[in-house]
Amino acid sequence: MISRLFSLAATTLAAITLIGCASSELSGTRDLLSSAGFFEVTPKGAKQEELYASAPAYKMHQITAEGKTFYMYKDEKRGTAFVGDTLKFRQYQRLLMQQSAAEEEAVLMPTPMAMGWYGAYGPYIHGPRYGTLRYYR
Repeated sequence: MISRLFSLAATTLAAITLIGCASSELSGTRDLLSSAGFFEVTPKGAKQEELYASAPAYKMHQITAEGKTFYMYKDEKRGTAFVGDTLKFRQYQRLLMQQSAAEEEAVLMPTPMAMGWYGAYGPYIHGPRYGTLRYYR
């Protein structure tokens, strides 16, 4: 009985963790798009609803209309899309690269800090620095 209860609790905790990670990733993308200057719009009219329905969710799409290039990110859960021009898309890419570099730096940070502990036990852990002086009589 206790093992069944424990396994149920572990499964529930794992599911909540996975859902939390997925939603934080999605909100991170939404925050980056907003920071880059993308506008959140709800599709209005037959043409916009058709484009929105045909686009795969949670991916960036390039749309060319009347000689202008736009970028759209479909958020199917909220029923909205983020729309921006080329400059805003470049800003989004720049922010994405900065975030990626910051995450990579955070992962690599402990290694140099750990290397700073070399010799923490003193210079004589393996003997004197210039060898051992022995006097024989």
